[in-house]
Amino acid sequence: MSAQMTRGYLQVLSREVLSRQVSSRVRGLLHAAAFIVLALPLAGCGTGALWDKFTAKDDTFAEEPADKIYNEGLYLMNEKKDMKAANKKFEEVDRQHPYSDWARKSLLMSAYASYQGGDFDGCIGAATRYVTLHPGSPDAAYAQYLIAASHYDQIPDISRDQARTEKAIAALEEVNRKYPNSEYATSAKAKIEGARDQLAGKEMNVGRYYMQKRDYTAAINRYKAVVTQYQTTRHVEEALFRLTEAYMAIGIVGEAQTAAAVLGHNFPDSRWYKDAYNLVKSGGLEPSENQGSWISRTFKKMGLG
Repeated sequence: MSAQMTRGYLQVLSREVLSRQVSSRVRGLLHAAAFIVLALPLAGCGTGALWDKFTAKDDTFAEEPADKIYNEGLYLMNEKKDMKAANKKFEEVDRQHPYSDWARKSLLMSAYASYQGGDFDGCIGAATRYVTLHPGSPDAAYAQYLIAASHYDQIPDISRDQARTEKAIAALEEVNRKYPNSEYATSAKAKIEGARDQLAGKEMNVGRYYMQKRDYTAAINRYKAVVTQYQTTRHVEEALFRLTEAYMAIGIVGEAQTAAAVLGHNFPDSRWYKDAYNLVKSGGLEPSENQGSWISRTFKKMGLG
């Protein structure tokens, strides 16, 4: 075959290959076009909604002014008394404007709304976050007080575990430690006394139980805790009488006489002293203070003896 015939043959072959490639591409385009045409009538069956998702603008988030949301929260809280709805508004301020002064105010109001609504754990969480984020704020003392008040308002009766009471005392003491000159310190001190009275009541309740079981040593230990740790509570008078009673029961009359004498010296008009006096007298004894007794030393150490 000559060179000229060879070139002619190759040209014809190239045109045929190119024609097949073009035909293949055309067939692909025709198939795609057919698919699109067939799909269009299905728009009413759900494809339109899918198409709308691709073409629609995202307008689901519309930021509102922080003060507007905050005031809506105040309205819901003060006027509608709807603490949960108010809380959502205050949380929305923090979500939309996290670094604004309105967010700081809203966090405190969220704690207050939770407290008013009885959601004490929610209050503790929000107030703790406030104290952590804004320790130098003028309202930090109030936030700390809300934490303490939330624990205090959950103090159970003396028949139950007093762990919540211990937490309340710790939180109230934190108010006094951090903010001794604040307006909340006085209220915190009063609540501390109330909480301590509760703990003393718990000890007395257990002590009476042991007395009924005639386990006098165990009872004495409970009454001793009241005398040494909770002298400023209303239970100390009965504790001294019960000590007189328990010591007389086990024959340690010297301690019984001392308990009665200390009771009479510090609470001469107490009905518990009259009972203690009569009990000692029934044993042919008189109230008499032994200065070396732990009871006498405890009261002198506290400046009460």
